[in-house]
Amino acid sequence: MINSVDDIQINFNSDNLWAVNLTLSLIMFGVALDIKMSDFTNLLKSPKPVIVGIISQFILIPMVTFLMIIVIKPYPSIALGMIMVAACPGGNISNFMTKLAGGNAALSVSLTAFASVAALIMTPLNFAIWGSFYEPTSEILTSVEVAPSEVAKFVLLILGIPLILGMVINHYRPVFASKASRFLKPVSILIFLLFIAGAFYNNLDIFMEHIHYVLVLVIAHNSILFLVGFLFAKLNKLTYLNQKTLSIETGIQNSGLGLLLVFSFFNGLGGMALLVAFWAIWDILSGLLVAFFWSSKSKPVEV
Repeated sequence: MINSVDDIQINFNSDNLWAVNLTLSLIMFGVALDIKMSDFTNLLKSPKPVIVGIISQFILIPMVTFLMIIVIKPYPSIALGMIMVAACPGGNISNFMTKLAGGNAALSVSLTAFASVAALIMTPLNFAIWGSFYEPTSEILTSVEVAPSEVAKFVLLILGIPLILGMVINHYRPVFASKASRFLKPVSILIFLLFIAGAFYNNLDIFMEHIHYVLVLVIAHNSILFLVGFLFAKLNKLTYLNQKTLSIETGIQNSGLGLLLVFSFFNGLGGMALLVAFWAIWDILSGLLVAFFWSSKSKPVEV
């Protein structure tokens, strides 16, 4: 049975890979056009929300994911897909979701900036560490021999360089950056959503035949991460606005980056690709549901 899961072949060629590379870089660049160095310096005056968010993103998410794997014991490649998602930074689309939910948009953008920088080290590190802790996934990693430094270079190319370029343009040409951002962010996100929809359509038969392996698992994993982010922020006595923001930042992962890593380093390993691909679809839907829910709620009095 395990072999049948790992033998799944998702239709995703090198042209698709480059298209996703470009789209994710474009999304990151669009987000970075709104980021100023003052976003970093201002947060130093009140760093608690960002610190809580970074801890939630790079420590709690992998830890909770690992505990789920220990309890559920999914197929090894599916477990490795869960670890891949957990190791990725928050999704760039979370900025849009946060605004829709009436959360702290400035905190969301700042967390995107911090997480994108931290991901250069933390994504390959978390993936290597937590993947090696679970014996079945450790065996896959040993057979594939993924070097964390190669993953770091890949993340730098997709997230780091667009982030730096966007911030440099914002610094020297703020008016142009503001105008470009208003156009580029929705267009790049729309392109990404259309690409995901197209990939899903091209693999509809495969998804329908094998979705039962990951359907409940992805929904449960995603729901738990939303809850963990909200409760951890509440435990640290952050405001309700920041609780909503950290919930969205924790629940929405950059699964597009995860999908690229799966196809770039694991040759589209069946169960791993299936889980990350479905996550890329589901967390957009769940993010919209959560955002619309909060946008319809009356804002409580801040204390």
